[in-house]
Amino acid sequence: MRPSPTGPDPDAPLWRAAQVFRLVTVVYAVGSQFSTVAHYTRPDLSWLLIGILVAWSLASAVLLSHEVHLRRTVAAVDQIVAVALMASTRLVADHDWYSTHQTMPTTLWVANAVLAAAILGGPLAGTGSALLMSVVSALVRDQVDLDLWRDATAPVLVACGVAMGFATTTARRAHRQLEQVVRMAAATEERDRLARQVHDGVLQVLALVQRRGLELGGDATELVDLAREQEVALRQLVSEQDAAADCGDDRLADLTALVRSRAGTAIVAAPADPILIPRGRAEELAALTTAALSNIELHAGAGAAAYILLEDLGDEIVLGIRDDGVGMEPGRLDEACAQGRLGVSKSIIGRAEWLGGAALLGSAVDEGTEWEIRVPKGE
Repeated sequence: MRPSPTGPDPDAPLWRAAQVFRLVTVVYAVGSQFSTVAHYTRPDLSWLLIGILVAWSLASAVLLSHEVHLRRTVAAVDQIVAVALMASTRLVADHDWYSTHQTMPTTLWVANAVLAAAILGGPLAGTGSALLMSVVSALVRDQVDLDLWRDATAPVLVACGVAMGFATTTARRAHRQLEQVVRMAAATEERDRLARQVHDGVLQVLALVQRRGLELGGDATELVDLAREQEVALRQLVSEQDAAADCGDDRLADLTALVRSRAGTAIVAAPADPILIPRGRAEELAALTTAALSNIELHAGAGAAAYILLEDLGDEIVLGIRDDGVGMEPGRLDEACAQGRLGVSKSIIGRAEWLGGAALLGSAVDEGTEWEIRVPKGE
């Protein structure tokens, strides 16, 4: 994940912490040099290499903490420098020394390269870097056959890579969730503001037109119908602000918001929290809702009310759509399909089956109809 050029950098705190750790390990490496230089066969060269270690540590600490666009390059160079300094142990010490001690830059300092890889690429990159450093250390020290549990180099480096990698993944996920909450809060506030303005102005006027039209009767009833249609359209527009709330991931959509935007005058009962599912599945279920409501409008009879119940059962979505209209006789749906009228079959049942679920219809004469659609939530 690359940070946005204009937004906050979720990795910045981890990079800063890693560079503080880097500076601490430099102090440790220099202290180790003072205690071991007497055992080296080429002490002057060892001091030169320690100078390179200190200079690179300071330069990489600054670059990795502040220059976002250079992080990948610096982290790659970090791997090369760590390997080169470990290999240089053979230039400054004899076999008896380097085969029984840690490499010259110390295992603790080498961990910086592992941490940089883990922050940049997550636990897999961190583990890969740790294994590379462990193999190089074993080869340089001529300890390839050493029992793993007698040498802490590999376990320590792998643990650092895995821990920092998962910390990075967790930090990025938390950052995305925080951005999602902020965006949804802003969208909710804007929706509420718009709803208040519409309610205080246009909707009240339309309600007045409807009341006066009913009182006047005659040709004024046409105004009543027009005012009612515009009221429904405006209420639907306000509901659609829910659907505009960004969940922070283009692959996901809030099913509750999409269903509300298609509900029109239907009464919707849904969880207070957003139901986030893959966008394609959400749009199909919203289209299914539209088809079911259109069917109610066409066949339920005048004055029939529609109700929508939306439930999130964890791994399954349940969408219930019912009306209190005239209903239909048993077998009427099969008869319509046999006559080639496949609107319900394709728009409702077909969509539910395509989503891996099922749509069940219950109906009786004068008792309305009820659809129960159950589909997997999806990944």
